[in-house]
Amino acid sequence: MSPPPLVTVIVPGFDVEGYAPEAVDSLRAQTLQEWTAVLVDDASTDATAAVFDAAAAADPRFRAVRLSERRGLGAARNAGLDLVDTPYVAFLDADDRLAPTALERMVATLAASGSDFVVGAYVRLRPDADGGYTPGVVQPWVAAATDPARTGTTLREHPAASGNIVAWSKVSRTDFWTRSGLRFPEGKLYEDQIVAQQMYVRARAFDVVPDAIVQWRERADGSSITQRQASLPVLHDYLEAMSAGIGVLEAAGHDAAVDARVRLILAMDVPPLVRLAADHPDDVYRRTLGAFVRDLQDRDAATPPSPELSAALLW
Repeated sequence: MSPPPLVTVIVPGFDVEGYAPEAVDSLRAQTLQEWTAVLVDDASTDATAAVFDAAAAADPRFRAVRLSERRGLGAARNAGLDLVDTPYVAFLDADDRLAPTALERMVATLAASGSDFVVGAYVRLRPDADGGYTPGVVQPWVAAATDPARTGTTLREHPAASGNIVAWSKVSRTDFWTRSGLRFPEGKLYEDQIVAQQMYVRARAFDVVPDAIVQWRERADGSSITQRQASLPVLHDYLEAMSAGIGVLEAAGHDAAVDARVRLILAMDVPPLVRLAADHPDDVYRRTLGAFVRDLQDRDAATPPSPELSAALLW
């Protein structure tokens, strides 16, 4: 008999028939074979459900679940969480790819450390000139959260970890989610940002590894959430998620992590939004972003605003 699975990977997807086979294949290619995966189709209108059903029919480690109506990424992840019965749990979006050693590296780290979860690095998977996708390198702000490797650390010891806010760069002990009451917000975009900060402040200890465990796809058709930030509703959810994450850190008294998170948002998240806002046809977009930037700048008064951000402070 095969050994029981150690980790459940929750794979949500909506209308990703062109990418889901690669996500499924990246699971099959794992050097750790003791995994199971819950493939959650969020009422797709394309053949995503068929891809998931075929995977489940061919390999008993896959379980396909179809939601009767579209409920969003947070609800799809929560539906998968309800089915987890393994010691560890992980997430992989159905348009991304896991590195072959990802599960082996992360599960072994947790098994040795006893920590509540482990955080790994990731890279962008960008369209290339040949019509495919090519992975990039680990960016400096990603490395700041995960390099060098740390075992049994905390947010007070490693406040820069707060910059890693994605669900799919982590493997957790399942009982950590249960005893911490963790669930993803539903009906919101960027739903993993607040959950990530809740994980950091509620964990007894966590580990970090510098390995790039996930290749995060930037879709050629521009349909990724991060590629639709010119939309006012998307902007609202984006800013709300970042603010709520900072609020979690503040409420727990993690001042150094708040400072690190604010500086990172001002340096990495805000400038592209300012460039979008400069020519945006809706003045509400500028005013909304301006209020957010003023709030962040008030928190980081010691750092002079860049010329680019100075304009946003006046919106």
